[in-house]
Amino acid sequence: MVASFDPVEKGIIDSYARPGGNITGLARLTHELSGKRLELFKEAVPSLSHLGIIAVRGSPSFRDYETAARVLKISLESIEVNSSKPDLDGAFRAAVRARVNGLMPVASRTLNPFTKQILQFAIKNRLPTMHEVGARVNAGGLISYSADDPALFRRAAVYVDKILRGANPSEMPVEQPTKFEIVINLKTAKQIGVTIPPNVLARADKVVR
Repeated sequence: MVASFDPVEKGIIDSYARPGGNITGLARLTHELSGKRLELFKEAVPSLSHLGIIAVRGSPSFRDYETAARVLKISLESIEVNSSKPDLDGAFRAAVRARVNGLMPVASRTLNPFTKQILQFAIKNRLPTMHEVGARVNAGGLISYSADDPALFRRAAVYVDKILRGANPSEMPVEQPTKFEIVINLKTAKQIGVTIPPNVLARADKVVR
């Protein structure tokens, strides 16, 4: 596995140190970065005060952001969709009714195919977005903070090589990322009327212009 979300919680492996079974690889630490991600969002958009979190119903993601939100004095709005048949139009209406001034679309297999629609809605309504995956910023999101996925994929080649040479996956510890990246889309910032503070822009690893 490469860039897996919460493999222990999902029962894919027994533990990071000794995965057991026949699966090993690399994990992303997505939930563990939630507080830092929200802190960065507030730095990038100081006016952020009411954040809509779009997630699959029952996802723990909303809780991941609650502690940081209280410290940063940001109110959170849970905007849930069904995993089997997500009603994006309903989610968008809920965001408008709640008058959120920022969006956090949680990365998931359910929502990932709808990235384009979510970003179109956000830009049309001049809503800044924070993302858990850098690729969403390349597609038109405003900012992301996440593990460096290309680095994880390069590291995965080492696992493939060892397994093909006879290593036992159950005895190969699952690695967690050591490199993280901030991605900012200045084109999107201009479209929605947001000015990224220089101190935040200076820390960006990638800037889309």
